[in-house]
This record gives sequence, C-alpha cells and structure tokens, in this order.
Amino acid sequence: MSDIPAIRRQLKIQAGGVARLAKENGLYRKEADQLKLKRDKLVVEDAESWDVKNATRMIEESEKMVIDTATRLGKAADVLSDLVVLAEKESELAEDPALVKAKEALEAAKA
Repeated sequence: MSDIPAIRRQLKIQAGGVARLAKENGLYRKEADQLKLKRDKLVVEDAESWDVKNATRMIEESEKMVIDTATRLGKAADVLSDLVVLAEKESELAEDPALVKAKEALEAAKA
C-alpha cells in the first residue's frame, strides 16, 4: 500500500473513527458514573425497590457499552497504529497533517 493518496485517505478515515470511539467511550463512562450517583441517591432516599432495580439495570447497560466501545476502540487504535507505522516509512508523509492528526487520535485513545 505504497500509494500515498490512499494512505493519506485511510489515515483520515481511521483517525476519525478512533477519535469518535474515544469520545463515545468517554461519554458512556460519564453516563455510568452519573447513573451510579443517581442510584445511590435513590438508595439513600429509600426509594421504591423498582426504581433502584431499574437504575441498577441502566448502570449495567451503560457498563456493557463502556466495555463494547473500549473493545472497538482498541481494535481501531491497533489498525490506526499499524497505518501510522506504514505512513512513517513514506518520506512524503513525514509531516503530513493527516499523519499528525492520526498520532493525536492515538494519544487521545490512550488517555
């Protein structure tokens, strides 16, 4: 895949996917934390057992989504990392904005 335009295009696509998945994963983590606080508040207020069970189910669903997005993010980051290594071998792409954004997306995914 030494076709420079194709590598550049794939860098943009994969970097966008990694950035989106990193954002999505962060949002699900935040949602799960908020739902835990809400459930704890319901427990303290001695709310109906149905409300507490429902809140617990919602937390479990959010945690499943955190795991799912983390898995997809890991796979996408691996693909992007391989692509970055390939792109770094091409002298024409050394300072390309697509490569810089791809590296930034990988750093954001690790955070």
